[in-house]
Amino acid sequence: MSTLTATVRFLLGGAAVVAIASPGFAQTTSEDVAQATNAPAPTPTAEPEPDAIIVTATKRASTLQNVPFSINAQTQADLQRANAVTIEDVSRNIAGLAVQNLGPGQSQVSVRGVSAGQIVRDQPGVKEQVGVYLDESVVSLSLFTPDFDLFDLNRVETLRGPQGTLFGSGSVGGTIRYITNQPKLGRTEGLVEANVNLVQEDALGGWLKGAVNLPLGPTAAVRLVGYGTRYGGFIDAIGPEGKKNVNSGSRIGGRASILWEPAPGIKLTPRIVYQDIKANGFNREEVFNVYSNAFTTPAHTFATDEQYLKLREAFRDKTALADLTASAALGESLEVTSVTSYIHRNIFVSRDASALTGSVSIDLGYPAAGVNLPSNLVDRTKLKQFTQELRVGSTGKGPFQWVLGGFYSDVDRAYTQRLPTPGYDAFTDATLGAGTSAAVANGFPADSPYNSDIPYKIKQKAVFGEASYDFGQFKLTGGGRYYNFNERRRFVSGGLFANGDNRSDTTKSNGFSPRAIATWKPNANFALNIQASKGFRLGGVNDPLNLPLCTAQDRTIFGGYQTYKDETLWNYEAGVKAQAHGLTFNAAAFRSDIRNLQVTLDAGSCSSRVVFNVPKAHSQGVEAELSARPMRGLDLSLAGSVLDSKFDTTVRDGTGAVLGGIRDGNRLPTVPRFQIAATATYGQRFGRNADWYVSASYQHVGTRFTQPSDQENNPRTFISGLPFNGATGTGATVLDLKLPAYDLVDVSAGLKFGGGTEVVLYAKNLFDETPLLSFDRERGGRARLGFNVGQPRNIGITVRQAF
Repeated sequence: MSTLTATVRFLLGGAAVVAIASPGFAQTTSEDVAQATNAPAPTPTAEPEPDAIIVTATKRASTLQNVPFSINAQTQADLQRANAVTIEDVSRNIAGLAVQNLGPGQSQVSVRGVSAGQIVRDQPGVKEQVGVYLDESVVSLSLFTPDFDLFDLNRVETLRGPQGTLFGSGSVGGTIRYITNQPKLGRTEGLVEANVNLVQEDALGGWLKGAVNLPLGPTAAVRLVGYGTRYGGFIDAIGPEGKKNVNSGSRIGGRASILWEPAPGIKLTPRIVYQDIKANGFNREEVFNVYSNAFTTPAHTFATDEQYLKLREAFRDKTALADLTASAALGESLEVTSVTSYIHRNIFVSRDASALTGSVSIDLGYPAAGVNLPSNLVDRTKLKQFTQELRVGSTGKGPFQWVLGGFYSDVDRAYTQRLPTPGYDAFTDATLGAGTSAAVANGFPADSPYNSDIPYKIKQKAVFGEASYDFGQFKLTGGGRYYNFNERRRFVSGGLFANGDNRSDTTKSNGFSPRAIATWKPNANFALNIQASKGFRLGGVNDPLNLPLCTAQDRTIFGGYQTYKDETLWNYEAGVKAQAHGLTFNAAAFRSDIRNLQVTLDAGSCSSRVVFNVPKAHSQGVEAELSARPMRGLDLSLAGSVLDSKFDTTVRDGTGAVLGGIRDGNRLPTVPRFQIAATATYGQRFGRNADWYVSASYQHVGTRFTQPSDQENNPRTFISGLPFNGATGTGATVLDLKLPAYDLVDVSAGLKFGGGTEVVLYAKNLFDETPLLSFDRERGGRARLGFNVGQPRNIGITVRQAF
């Protein structure tokens, strides 16, 4: 707690600079006011003051500055000015938010350094650490949280720290809320946006998007949104499927929502959302592939943004969401709200697993023709999720405010894997004995050495509540959430690489997550908040190891981890919020004590991943955001965080060796110790009917590790032990697994005309950096080594027309 005490002094000192009295803003307002207040300004030189941003992070409308915990809100104007099209773009201006880009629809998010390592394709049982909502509907899903288009959003709210009280499981690190523009009564308006861009100067991308709001009589309105995007690729492939820009893709989708107010105080908002994301490959840059490397004949050294493919790869995510938000005023001081949602998703992932299958074939003594067979790992996820939330809360302006509600979810998630490798059974039977393939199939198709079916049935019930009392300068807030969770899973596997499993597992859990906040607000421009809160992440069951692939040592080390417990976190936090005369300063110091951290480890030669609990870990640090308008037309912002996220426990295997890098003092994975972003925008009048503006942003992201084990024996020497294609299998590939820090610079210039037309020319990643985002390994590094990389320079032009 000494670190927290010291940083509180820093926060108070920074806030004192801008803590000058001025008239306050009403504490409570409706989402209607939030929508109107946060609408884009008519000109870039007339942006609303920061205190005018309205959010609903407490299930009640409030100004950003009056929310008694750490929160960031990026409005539609902010998103447009940053040319943001993904959550990764959004994160660049938010302190403490880190995004690991694994391709469209596959970004993994962490907040405040609470991270347990990269989640990969075959871990469907792992739960998310950050909750994600589209308006009132929960949409987060481990591995595949939907990457919704940011067009026609009112704002993106990032709630830092555990939000288990009001937002439940998965919000142990924080919560991200995409808030869309709602239908407006009695108003016709719209926006059309077109873009053309070039990635790496040779891959064409762009989009066309539109939104329209139409009244349907005096008591109803409809809002329609549609969009289509093409992503330019930047990864080139060699090998039988060699081609340039193999990771191109597309995203199409739309939203249709209706607002109906049949009587005063009653609102019904049904909505349908559909989105289809496609990617033709992955952002993987290889340094070693068993088929082509520095030791094969011919030798090959991979270039930047290059990989080896025997088969084309693909990703597709079709998401359909239907929800209904209904609210009714009960007199002048109460409102009841119901949120009913249903999500249906089909996710298809097709990967070139030839290196994986081929490496096993070499170990088994298959001839070269068998080793060279193309092998396709196909993952499919089908999700059906129903959720219902019902809550009632106060809406008056008195000192006592409260909200009380219940939540229910029912999730059916079916996950399947197949490894179709045409011709493989013939080589298996010839090498290992006639009938071997049929004996291990367990009812699955021929010529597929690995198969699994893993259906999940997950139910969750919860009751929650939060109340506050304002004594004047002093305010107390307290609440909690009781949850009850049940998960049933069946696991069936077959094929040469599998165990022939047929088993069922059940996981149950219940608990209580409280939160308490004390606020001191001596004037309208300064607030000090002190908080203690608890978050949780549900536990689960590991998939069995692929025992036929495991060495005896790996079988012993990783074979004992069948289930993992709930992860819990206690967060202790002090924050300040201050504003005056165009300056806004928000900062917080925090310490999070984590128990039973769910850490993901690569199970070496088994080509499996396992999750197990680390008894103790922590994340502590300081985050700060400063915005200023020193003169008319000039906006400056600065956001940064310093984190210390480490294990507080050493875990050893049966031999006494440190297991997977879980050593007391080692860093938690995927999290930079330091990151900072700065933005400057300047604009002035251009003639009599237009404004011009220029904007520049800089982002620095510090070093990271993909998995805890990457900190051990680093730099690491990898030896495949696979003699093939002229290689002896004894050649050493040495890699530094500490992902280097990187710096990105974005610039843009625009003209905004009085008739609603805007033209923007921009360049992202101006200096063409190649950020290494995560380390990629197959079979513990024996089959393949590489890195997932960020997008190179992107130059584009966007034209908008509002009406």
